[in-house]
Amino acid sequence: MTLHDRCRLHSLAAILALLALPLAGCRSKTMQVAVIPQTTAFTTWEAEHAGAEFAAAKFGFHVYWNAPTSEDDIQQQAALIERVVEEKYPAMILAPDQAVALMAPVQRALQRGVRTVIVVSPLTLPPSGNLTYIVNDDAASGRIAAMRMGEVLSGKGRIAILGVPPESLSSLAMVHAFESTLEEHFPGIAIADRRFGSHNETEAQQIADEVLATVPNLDGIFTITSAASGGAFAALRARGLGGKVKLVGFEQSVELANLVRSGQIDSLIAINTYEMGYKAMQSLAAAPGENPREIKLAPTLLTAENVDSPAVKSLINIDWSQKP
Repeated sequence: MTLHDRCRLHSLAAILALLALPLAGCRSKTMQVAVIPQTTAFTTWEAEHAGAEFAAAKFGFHVYWNAPTSEDDIQQQAALIERVVEEKYPAMILAPDQAVALMAPVQRALQRGVRTVIVVSPLTLPPSGNLTYIVNDDAASGRIAAMRMGEVLSGKGRIAILGVPPESLSSLAMVHAFESTLEEHFPGIAIADRRFGSHNETEAQQIADEVLATVPNLDGIFTITSAASGGAFAALRARGLGGKVKLVGFEQSVELANLVRSGQIDSLIAINTYEMGYKAMQSLAAAPGENPREIKLAPTLLTAENVDSPAVKSLINIDWSQKP
């Protein structure tokens, strides 16, 4: 080989090395994942944050965490999804506040290639290669709540269902399962009233107080949101009925768990948002199509007997100092 040929080979190798540098940089670039819970106001979503962050650290991802300060701020959540699209985030984990209103923003994100994992509550969009669901088992939540209510009321009495968000497909599925289970197993329990709810606890208290005033001799209340549970408890306490009217709630918080511990609320159906955040990030680490497109996580019944157990504590308090 002549000196001229060797020089040409060295030059070609140098050019190929330079061309490879940007590609290597792209491969090593940290993936940005936007995580948008329903709100930043409740510990339920801090658990999701922890699960997402711990998984992100394992896979070398970076988390952008943001959400509305209230669960009824649909416009703010939609604006955050639009920001994900505009700033070209490759992936998003979303806990939708409202199934119908957020359909269009999520569809735009999918059309722009944003891999999306929906947690807690599903949309009506079918799962696909870029759309995965990791949600609570709402039918199981309704069944567990009904069986608990039937047990504590010894199979008879009058109850009310409070805090039903009419726009939530998950809540409607839960209520349907609750009512069907009562009808099958506890026909002696009558549903005396059903009320739509508010994400504002003061308004939820007013609704509960109105029900207590208009429905005499109420034996139990099933609440569909943490705000409805807090409002119902406040209304019961104001009338001296705390612990007397059995309150079974859905969604946990530190404050509500303390009321279960003291016997002022009978029980709570807890959702595992930590596991949802972790599994959602885990699914993004895999290639599209490698994971199940829909996963339903089992809820847990919180009672005074198990509220201080390690398994239940992990659903209420998040220890950021200890990674799993």
